Amino acid sequence: MQNPSFVLKDIKKVVIEDRPKPQLKDGHDVLVHVSQTGICGSDVHYWQRGRIGEYVVKGPVVLGHESSGVVVEVGEHVTHLKPGDRVAMEPGVPCRRCSYCRNGSYFICPNVIFAATPPVDGTLAKYYINASDFCYKVPDNVSMEEAAMVEPLSVACAICETADLRPHQTVLVLGCGPIGVLCQAVAKLWGAGKVVGVDVVEKRLEVAKSYGTNATYNPSRAGEGVDLMAHAETIAAKMNEELGLGDGANCYNL
Repeated sequence: MQNPSFVLKDIKKVVIEDRPKPQLKDGHDVLVHVSQTGICGSDVHYWQRGRIGEYVVKGPVVLGHESSGVVVEVGEHVTHLKPGDRVAMEPGVPCRRCSYCRNGSYFICPNVIFAATPPVDGTLAKYYINASDFCYKVPDNVSMEEAAMVEPLSVACAICETADLRPHQTVLVLGCGPIGVLCQAVAKLWGAGKVVGVDVVEKRLEVAKSYGTNATYNPSRAGEGVDLMAHAETIAAKMNEELGLGDGANCYNL
């Protein structure tokens, strides 16, 4: 097969489809032989439901956006990468011209082209073309599997940075899925004094514990007919009492 790709054809229908090997058209792009790709929650949403909010699968689309790989070809204007370089790929390429991009907030560019966001194809294929300035060299001591995790890890880093997390503060993370657990791990490395993970799925809390979370909490479900807001207030009070979270400027919710 020339370029086997993991294609979502319709809701709950995926196939391995051979597609043409992509050809470089922009001199600033690189062609990457994809080595490893993580499965994001968004991939599962598209597969199971065919949409995420306003983004709707209306035709075949290649999934995947958490990837690493090896550069096999570079555009004529690329000078910082060469064939054979191991890279982690940033899957969202902004326009670079709007006010957000010019102010450095390119991650909220309204014109961003993001892999595996319909109708844009993703990285879960043998070959993928990406902008060279959104490919980052991987050190020799980092595996390709670890490099594929750079994308979700960067989300956790950005969250801690945006929260202006300071040493010794207490961090409460609601949700212990992959991003939530990474937020907890990064918060610890960031210097947080206490990190608490909250989830209603016990298995996820076990994973959170393995990532160094100081404490976990599994709140009780609201019974039938119980006012949800009143239940939430009760849970918050119990959680604060049992875990000693405190309040004010030293407590952050991520």
